[in-house]
Amino acid sequence: MPDPASFTDEENWSGGFYELSIELGDLDHQGLQRALTALWRAASIDGCYGSRDHEPGEQAEVPCTVSSLATFGHLRGTVHLPNGHRVVCGCVILGGDEDPEWLDFYLPLGALARVDPRIGGFPFDSRSGEDSLVWRRPLDDWLAAVGTTIFREVPFRLGLIGFETERRHLLRTARRHRTGTALGGISAAGW
Repeated sequence: MPDPASFTDEENWSGGFYELSIELGDLDHQGLQRALTALWRAASIDGCYGSRDHEPGEQAEVPCTVSSLATFGHLRGTVHLPNGHRVVCGCVILGGDEDPEWLDFYLPLGALARVDPRIGGFPFDSRSGEDSLVWRRPLDDWLAAVGTTIFREVPFRLGLIGFETERRHLLRTARRHRTGTALGGISAAGW
C-alpha cells in the first residue's frame, strides 16, 4: 500500500490542495514568524523540510522560520489527521507587495484520498456536493481549531478553509481593485 506520508511519491502531492488560508495583512517579519510557529505547533506538524525530492530521513530538517520559507518557497512536514492517519502537508506564503500576505497551510488531495476513499475525485466528481461533508466536516473542524489557535497568538483578518482557497482571495483582490472596495470574507469555520 502506498504511504500517504511519503515525500517522494508524486501521487501524494497530486489533485490539488485542501487548505487553511489565513490573511495575515501587514505583519512584520516577527509577526509572520509568530504565525508560522503557531501553525506548526497548532497543527502538530512533524518535521520541517525544504524539499519534497527526498524523504525526511534522507534530508536535514530546516529551521521553521520565515527565512527558511523564503529560501525554499514551501516548508513541508507530515501531520496526523483527525482520523488518525498521517499525511504529507506544507505551507507557503502568498501575496505580498501591494496585496495582503496569506499563510497557506495545505493538505494534498492525493495523500488525503489514500487514507479515505470517499475523497475520490473531489471536488470534480459526483460525490463532491453534500456527500463530501461526511469526510470534510471533521477536517474542517480540525483546520478551524488550528486557525483559532493561531488567531489567539497572532490575530489575523480572515481565515478560509476548503479546496484551493487561494483562488478565493485572488478573486477578492481582483474585485477590490475593480470596484475600489473590499469584499467581506468567507470562512467555513465562521471565525
